[in-house]
Amino acid sequence: MRSDTPPDAEGLPSIARWVWEAKYRRTDRNGHRDATVGDSLRRVASALAAAEGSSAPRWNRAFHALMRDLRFLPGGRIIAGAGTRDDVTLFNCFVMAPVEDSAAAIDKAMAEGAATMLHGGGVGYDLSRLAPRGEPLSSGRAPGPVARLQTLDSMCEQLLASSARRGAMMATLRCDHPDIFAFIAAKQRAGALRNFNLSVLVGDDFMAAVRADAPWPLVFPADAGSGPQPVVMRQWTGTDAPVPCRVHAELKARSLWEQLLRAAYDTAEPGVLFVDRINATNNLWYRERISATNPCGEVPLPSYGACVLGSLNLPRFVRDPFTPDARLDRAAVRRAARLGVRMLDNAIDSGRFPLPQQAEVARTTRRIGLGIMGLADALLMLGLRYDSKEGRRWAGSAMRTICNAAYRTSIGLAAEKGSFPAFDRDRYLQGHFIRSLPADIRAGIDRDGVRNSHLLAIAPTGSISLLAGAVSSGLEPIFAPSYRRTLRDAHGVDRMFDVADRAISEWQSVAGRPPLPPGYASASEIAPEDQLAMQAALQACVDNAISKTVTVAADLPFEDFRSVYDRAYNLGLKGCTVFRPGTVRGAVVSTARSCCHVVRD
Repeated sequence: MRSDTPPDAEGLPSIARWVWEAKYRRTDRNGHRDATVGDSLRRVASALAAAEGSSAPRWNRAFHALMRDLRFLPGGRIIAGAGTRDDVTLFNCFVMAPVEDSAAAIDKAMAEGAATMLHGGGVGYDLSRLAPRGEPLSSGRAPGPVARLQTLDSMCEQLLASSARRGAMMATLRCDHPDIFAFIAAKQRAGALRNFNLSVLVGDDFMAAVRADAPWPLVFPADAGSGPQPVVMRQWTGTDAPVPCRVHAELKARSLWEQLLRAAYDTAEPGVLFVDRINATNNLWYRERISATNPCGEVPLPSYGACVLGSLNLPRFVRDPFTPDARLDRAAVRRAARLGVRMLDNAIDSGRFPLPQQAEVARTTRRIGLGIMGLADALLMLGLRYDSKEGRRWAGSAMRTICNAAYRTSIGLAAEKGSFPAFDRDRYLQGHFIRSLPADIRAGIDRDGVRNSHLLAIAPTGSISLLAGAVSSGLEPIFAPSYRRTLRDAHGVDRMFDVADRAISEWQSVAGRPPLPPGYASASEIAPEDQLAMQAALQACVDNAISKTVTVAADLPFEDFRSVYDRAYNLGLKGCTVFRPGTVRGAVVSTARSCCHVVRD
């Protein structure tokens, strides 16, 4: 392993140069290899502007200027693939169709997942339609969701062995599935299912049963095998109405919740997705039933759904940092958000898709995910603590500025280019999130429609945060003033880098200042409830979701840990993942974790 820190000729830290060379440096369609990071960004700007037809030169200049100053970076798939000859997708996020039990269906799920990952996309699978282990099937006995999960994980391992591309997958399972205990325990052994993140689909009825210490039946649709007559009706994955289900076992809801919390405490797996809330707040509530997300959880998606991502670099918009006059240039943020939305919308038309079903869903809904990175750095520059009410108020206000600018831009694009094909004006305007928008935005949607069904998502921004000069990732707290991070190249060789946080480096560049700026707190010093409160402050302005892992102290007692998921539910979050250092999951930095279960962008 090698460690180095000096900046390169473009003023970027060595880790940023390495990320660019390993992940994003490409040859364009004319056969010219990117010589600098700037060349890569020019390639991306030109490719995305091409969708603008005769006005492409104007938008090319605007897109490039936005990225050149690192005020905005599109997701890694766009930087790596736009304007190249490579057969890759520009989309970070995909969800596959729910996995079925037949051999043909399993083969199809594996083939579609492999095709998607070979094109550079991460995938999510819902396993809830798989019969529980031992259930009679026409072809024998069902192996169960965990066995199928291991098959999919092995497929991903084979891809890793034969390709430079890295795999990332999410698997979900309903909390009332008979194999839920096996699913919860599936990653308790070190190294198990290393290509998968796991999340349990938790409904409002389950949370109510936990709080009432009520019985909780484990059930499965009755027509999946022989057995007694069905005794309960449940709305199952992909169904519009309740279906008959056979009870396999009955237990106390609280005992299942306790098992899930214990596994998360010991292994940081699984996370939870509050699936009823996801569906109730979905802008496309009238045509989608969602039961899975992309691998890091920031985009809940329907079957064959896809989303393209990009992030505004908030520290770049802070004027007079570390002074009493420090402020956010909101006008510049609005301009950047408008350009970012247009770039991501163009990526839908410019990008390739691994599967025709993905192209159809993406172009029918035109989902995008404009987000942020460097939130914690920006707060530090403004003299605001991450764990303060003032910090949360500022963050929520900044995200509201981005949200409103994004929706106004999408309305303008709809007037210019047309609304997304699945737009149903009356029902879309009834959506929970849409009803929370300002009156002028709702009136604009009523008048002109909207170009994109969804517009906001906050991703982990692992690699692009490093490319942007080692700013803090997504909405995460600053991990540490400096730390060592290990990255693996395409040949499987680990490289170790000394990383200095961008904002703290800027503070320390002025002679005579103390080592750390006022208001600094590391991730380990911020209480779990304050991390959740920050996530909640931003979720109110995000129509997709947020990838956030709540870091807790290694010595936090389980009795204190157990309340984190309950708080997440009470705050209205769409999901929660918790990490405690020292668990079996390992780390990519010297003393703690990556910013997502598996950071892949």
